[in-house]
Amino acid sequence: MLVVYGATGYTGQLVVEECLALGLRPVLSGRNGAAVAALAARHGLELRVAPLDDPATLDAVLRGATVVLHCAGPFSRTARPMAEACLRLGVHYLDITGEIAVFEALAARDAQARSVGVMLLPGVGFDVVPSDCLAAHLSRRLPGATSLVLAFHGGGGLSRGTATTMAENAGGPGAVRRDGRIVAVPPGWKSRRVEFGDRARETVTIPWGDVSTAFHSTGIPNIEVYVALSRSAIRSLRWSRFVAPLLRTGFVRRRLVASIARRPAGPSADARVRSHAALWGEARDASGRSVSARLTTPDGYTHTAQAAARIAQRVLAGGAKAGFQTPSRLLGADFILELPGCVRTDL
Repeated sequence: MLVVYGATGYTGQLVVEECLALGLRPVLSGRNGAAVAALAARHGLELRVAPLDDPATLDAVLRGATVVLHCAGPFSRTARPMAEACLRLGVHYLDITGEIAVFEALAARDAQARSVGVMLLPGVGFDVVPSDCLAAHLSRRLPGATSLVLAFHGGGGLSRGTATTMAENAGGPGAVRRDGRIVAVPPGWKSRRVEFGDRARETVTIPWGDVSTAFHSTGIPNIEVYVALSRSAIRSLRWSRFVAPLLRTGFVRRRLVASIARRPAGPSADARVRSHAALWGEARDASGRSVSARLTTPDGYTHTAQAAARIAQRVLAGGAKAGFQTPSRLLGADFILELPGCVRTDL
């Protein structure tokens, strides 16, 4: 049995629709009973309602399940109670986070998960399936690589959930991996021009999930992740260093979250169809040899639904591995090529 928790959110609903397209009949769950009931009635699916802060009720939701696909962020608050319930009940855990702290917290529970036969696999969406598979592919092409650079652009607009996560992390530092350790760096720490195929774009470092996951997938000790932004956006990111303490105050974060709540739930279906994402990566070894590749995918939300549903399908069919996993460690670097609209090009 598959449980989709957070099924009524913007991304959760896309995930449910993709599950149905694959012939899966997930049990729908979340915190808002009325919203879950309405969605379950629309699709003729079973529902189970539980808040994450009630362990007994959450256990009742997961009892009998094989895997939970957790879609309710911000995962910095929601991943721990769901993962703990999965560990208690022997249920495999999937989520769609992109938050470094969540990846690292779940990686720290690897031994516990192995001892009870549970798989912990965060990041089964756009964060970080395509970039993780690209990292693994580059590592495969250049064994012994010592540095990895990943960059992306596009992917469509932001959902309210994604924007809320960003707002709650506002004022925080950037992050890179240096000699195997995650280290904090200033926002907008470094920039570089990246050729994405259509044209070269200015990119800037961000604390993307691969700073965590690519290391677990490849063992490469030095990792930086960049996103393409306009010059004005890069300047704003760097100026945020000076107002970071203000951005971290509860008052400002509450105001940001309140303004986000008035926005549309996420990009329209038409906007998603018109969008795509492009990724680029380069691995380099100590002698200066390098390999690089590009990858294109559909928009981030469509890709998330397609990847998450297919990974859940694999796990239901017996494809889990106990312990902390990353997408490429579980499914291989070429899993990305099985997903609709994904094309990889070696350079």
